[in-house]
Amino acid sequence: MSLLDIEALRATPLKTDPYEYFVVPNFIRASQFDKVIADFPPISTTGSIPPSELPIKGAFDKLLKELEAPAFREAIEEKFGIDLSSRPTMITVRGNCSRSNGKIHTDTESKIITVLLYMNQEWDKDGGRLRILRSGTDLNDAAEEVSPNGGTLLVFKRSDNSWHGHEPFEGPRRAIQLNWVTDDEVVAHEQRRHRFTMFLKRLNPFGNVAAREAY
Repeated sequence: MSLLDIEALRATPLKTDPYEYFVVPNFIRASQFDKVIADFPPISTTGSIPPSELPIKGAFDKLLKELEAPAFREAIEEKFGIDLSSRPTMITVRGNCSRSNGKIHTDTESKIITVLLYMNQEWDKDGGRLRILRSGTDLNDAAEEVSPNGGTLLVFKRSDNSWHGHEPFEGPRRAIQLNWVTDDEVVAHEQRRHRFTMFLKRLNPFGNVAAREAY
């Protein structure tokens, strides 16, 4: 059985206010969610980590493969009316959040589509819920707030106004980010950057590194 509910994705309307995005609750099928969580790699630091730097196995490995499979890409292409067939992908994994994360930003211009898949069992915390924002200055001017649990999927098309961020939170907060990016050099550059950031995090696990990361 597929871990991902592609039909639910296809049935979810694309929202355009304040930019193009959509949210699919339980995108990881409920019957499979616990298996994926059980195989989520152990992560002791904050920050974004490439899968190549983690012990990937079992249902989590299957999940990553499904995210990079044609069925998922084609559903995203259909939703946004865009051709991604020649664009490379980049995946990072996050296990923890620091209070300095979540600052408002739009993502870099080299990113075309941002995919966020949340992998926490429950979420009753005050912070850490990603907000779809109408401006780059007001965290309370939100079109929607997305709780990072239950296999929820959030996808948006990067633009000059694709503002997002969240209230401060410190602690475990598991997520996968996948991006379609402009070219292979972006992937190579970002992998180098994430590896260097990870090195710094190991020296200071909850230090103020990559503070704008908000996924």
